[in-house]
Amino acid sequence: MSRYTKARPCALPGALTELRGPTSGIVSLPTRLHWGPDNRYDLADADDTLVMYERVIREAPSALDLAEHLDADTLRRRWADLIIPREIRAGWEARFPELRHRQSGAAA
Repeated sequence: MSRYTKARPCALPGALTELRGPTSGIVSLPTRLHWGPDNRYDLADADDTLVMYERVIREAPSALDLAEHLDADTLRRRWADLIIPREIRAGWEARFPELRHRQSGAAA
């Protein structure tokens, strides 16, 4: 486990149904989630969506940030495609066992 992962616990929603973020358009993440120069993600682009979800899952300080930026159906569909630290994936899958057996959603 990295020092960063130990020092910064992962935020988790109480239920996946709380995740009601946008599913289309351009999303600009707040500085607390993305501090680089281009914080905009086009949700029509599959790669942009994955990168945004990875960033939000890794950086969200609260369940509110997750609820505002992630969509439950999109998360379920793309879960296997996300590149996130093992410890974070394990935490999400412990809370939401349905994610454990999700297949890649790249074709979805």
